[in-house]
Amino acid sequence: MTIQALSMTTIYKEDHGTPEPYLQRIAEAGFTHIHWSHHWSSDFLYSAPEVAQIRRWMHEYGLQVLDVHASAGKEKRWDAPKEYRRLAGVELVRNRLDLAASLGAGAIVLHAYPDQSYENQRRSLAELEPFSRLVGVRIALENLFEGNLERLEMLFAEFSPDFLAFCYDTGHGNMLPGSLDFLQRWADCLAVVHIHDNDGTADQHRLPFTASVDWPRFARLVAGSAYVNPLNLECIMSNYNGMSEADFLQASYQSGVQLEGMRRVP
Repeated sequence: MTIQALSMTTIYKEDHGTPEPYLQRIAEAGFTHIHWSHHWSSDFLYSAPEVAQIRRWMHEYGLQVLDVHASAGKEKRWDAPKEYRRLAGVELVRNRLDLAASLGAGAIVLHAYPDQSYENQRRSLAELEPFSRLVGVRIALENLFEGNLERLEMLFAEFSPDFLAFCYDTGHGNMLPGSLDFLQRWADCLAVVHIHDNDGTADQHRLPFTASVDWPRFARLVAGSAYVNPLNLECIMSNYNGMSEADFLQASYQSGVQLEGMRRVP
């Protein structure tokens, strides 16, 4: 049987605590890679012993880290209005860059919220760029909701794509008209994908092909983009009450295989 290289988020069930049981089940479902998302919405700082343990888990379960969802932070925010909090946020993002480099990942993902100071975001990214280049890990900004695409446009104009890249989230895109046009425009900057479905009314993180995302167009755009890595699923199990963990992961994997087939069709 041909093994399809595919990635799954580590937080399909929980976003905190030990990820070991989830890593094991992700591997058992056939996934080859993970999108490390644990503690993404916290101020958690990874220490050397923790990074070493993650590497051991990767070896034990035969997984590779594709990319890392960096922390939005609670107190430590890279776009915070108070300077000490902004600097603490920069330190937190630097911790995630170091984590990604230690695990062999090529990018980390950040949210650039449009209701936060553009100038603070620009300053923080400028401060992070030298370290990002030093460790060889890019920062990818994710499409969010209303006003976010305009903010991304401004930031992409400020920085080189070999430092500041694009993360396209299919669920977020399905809730904002014009998002696939934006993906088409910035396809040469695409470095990370978050794949899940919804009906356009809420961020539901459903399995692909179960709602209303335009999967044929998405697959065509990714096929013609700079993105060459395995596709990454960001589906959440809480949407599937009554489905076993093994069945959920297998359904996620099969939807990824189907989408990968669409991406490979000339």
